[in-house]
Amino acid sequence: MYNTVFMIIIGVLVFGYLLNRILDTLNLRHTLPELPEELSGIYDAEEYRRSQLYKRDNTRFAFISSSLSFIVMMLIFFLGGFGWLDAQIGLNQYGYIVHVLLFFSCIALAGDILATPFALYGTFVIEERYGFNRTTLKTFLMDKLKGWLLGAVIGGGLLALITWIYMLTGPWFWLIVLGVLTLFSLFMTMFYSNLIVPLFNKQKALEEGSLRMKIEEFAKGVDFRLDNIFVMDGSKRSSKANAYFTGLGPKKRIVLFDTLIKDLEEEEIVAVLAHEVGHYKKKHTTTGLVLTTLQSAVTLYLFSLFVGTDSFAIALGGTEASFHLGLIAFGILYSPISLLMGLGSNLYSRHNEYQADSYAREHFNGDLLISSLKKLSKNTLSNLTPHPAYVFIHYSHPPLLKRIRALGKKGPSSTRAKTG
Repeated sequence: MYNTVFMIIIGVLVFGYLLNRILDTLNLRHTLPELPEELSGIYDAEEYRRSQLYKRDNTRFAFISSSLSFIVMMLIFFLGGFGWLDAQIGLNQYGYIVHVLLFFSCIALAGDILATPFALYGTFVIEERYGFNRTTLKTFLMDKLKGWLLGAVIGGGLLALITWIYMLTGPWFWLIVLGVLTLFSLFMTMFYSNLIVPLFNKQKALEEGSLRMKIEEFAKGVDFRLDNIFVMDGSKRSSKANAYFTGLGPKKRIVLFDTLIKDLEEEEIVAVLAHEVGHYKKKHTTTGLVLTTLQSAVTLYLFSLFVGTDSFAIALGGTEASFHLGLIAFGILYSPISLLMGLGSNLYSRHNEYQADSYAREHFNGDLLISSLKKLSKNTLSNLTPHPAYVFIHYSHPPLLKRIRALGKKGPSSTRAKTG
């Protein structure tokens, strides 16, 4: 029998599905016959057509994959799939923690089986069609295997620990779990590039030469201690370029994709890194961790209030309140709040990107940053004219046009790059 919680869950799932389909449709149809003047020269007519085709193919692919996932989820709920799985696992001699691990392992395995054909198509058909894919089938399968192992060790370990804390402490478990997750986030921020990335990619120190000299000169000029500059073999999987800054304190490092070095001039690379240094100087990493912790606190507290409610488990086909069924029901019911928090996070993130761009302009060269952003957009067939509503909901970075206009409003660029 379907209770009120069940109907609310179905309503939330339907709302989320329809919202994303509406946004995708708006974004797909938001195509300008001519690009604004600031974006002229990025694409010629043929390249602009290919970028629109790339957007179309990805949008249609997302529609098919998300629609299938939605249908499967509806079937699971209306047929009581979660309750059925819970009953099949039943009691075992190893206790409740093992029960929870088996329950979520089965769900994760089923989800991965459903998602893998779509991942194969996205990688080896769509990305291949537009010349981006560099992944071999062997690499794809090895990534999958490593992902499973990491999920089992890290995800399973955290889940077991959280379940144990819940069993031990009851209503106050959320506060202890918050502390555990905060420490874990700090640890991963500091050591992710050292421990996790090497499992998937090779990283090597940037060789001595003009590029390293220019990066070190810039870092010294802005009083940014930089001991670690690494190059990662991003071309192992894709032709798309990137760079990122990670870590805290003495563990911070800058990582350049080898594709970035291939696509950009040396001074343009320094401009990109100036943007990343801007994030550090503006303390975006630290404030991001604080905001994430606050969001986690709200989520965990609310979860602690409802996890013991029988109606949550009954809505999923169970018979009485349980941690694992309550976790699934709460996760879905919480998604509208999560969406609102996500809007705030994306708004704040876009604000941070403008600040980092401004820092790069003031301390290095804004024109070089613009030229690098244009090249990166061209080489990835980026959508240069996304719909504003789509940007508002989904974008953590401002669209290229807005970044260019913001950089152009704040006076002349520094000439540091031209005098180095």
